[in-house]
Amino acid sequence: MNIYQPKNFQIVKIIQETPNIKTFTLKPLNGDKFSFQTGQFIELTVYGVGEAPFTPSSSPYKTETIDVTIMRVGRMTEVLHSMKEGDIVGVRGPYGKGYPVEKFESEEVLILGGGVGMAPLRSLLLTLIENIKRYKKVVLCYGARTPQDIVYKHLFPEWRKVKGLEILRSVDKCEQGEWDETVGVVTCLLDKVNVNTTNCKAVVCGPPIMMKFSTLKLLDMGFKPENIYLSMERNMSCGLGKCGHCQIGSYFICKDGPVFTWEQLKNIPEPFE
Repeated sequence: MNIYQPKNFQIVKIIQETPNIKTFTLKPLNGDKFSFQTGQFIELTVYGVGEAPFTPSSSPYKTETIDVTIMRVGRMTEVLHSMKEGDIVGVRGPYGKGYPVEKFESEEVLILGGGVGMAPLRSLLLTLIENIKRYKKVVLCYGARTPQDIVYKHLFPEWRKVKGLEILRSVDKCEQGEWDETVGVVTCLLDKVNVNTTNCKAVVCGPPIMMKFSTLKLLDMGFKPENIYLSMERNMSCGLGKCGHCQIGSYFICKDGPVFTWEQLKNIPEPFE
């Protein structure tokens, strides 16, 4: 078996989330189910163009299809964004280690996401919602650049109905009258959060600079390094720990992560760069 050979998946649905972000629903062509652990990633191939790693944004409890939410940022994603429902792509994986949700049970969970970093967090959130009574409470803090850049706009009304889930959102900037929630960088939402930091797991995903300052803020709030989980989805290439492109300290992000605790990363010089 060729470990680099992707399996064919069909694009069955496309949702335009923002001007430059789309969610693609993919279905295995062979009729198999696709299983993954929330926080793991796949390698997605656009045939004739290339491949790149993405974390599924759908619930692991849904195995007939997977969702991937992708920003248009380069040649491969540019071509992907031009594809239509019915087109074929390749998928290999899943790879890496996901969120240890079994460690979250009977505790509070604080989720902090920025921009398209909400994609892997959506998978985690759907996993927690599936068993919401197992957690003392779940708090989601999500920030985007503008109201137009918020992903999953159509899902937030349903999420707000979930008992045991609290949602706070912010935007960096907006026009007068177009936003009635918090204005400011996403870390400002932490000033409004009421959690017991000694019995709370914090999960962070977003741009590197956002993750850096979010981690510092969480530490100031009293979170223990081992209770801060970071999705370090940067510089991954082969997905198998063979190319060395994603090495950070003694870790390979694709094999040892992409989910790490701050306890694992805190002694690595500039881990977010």
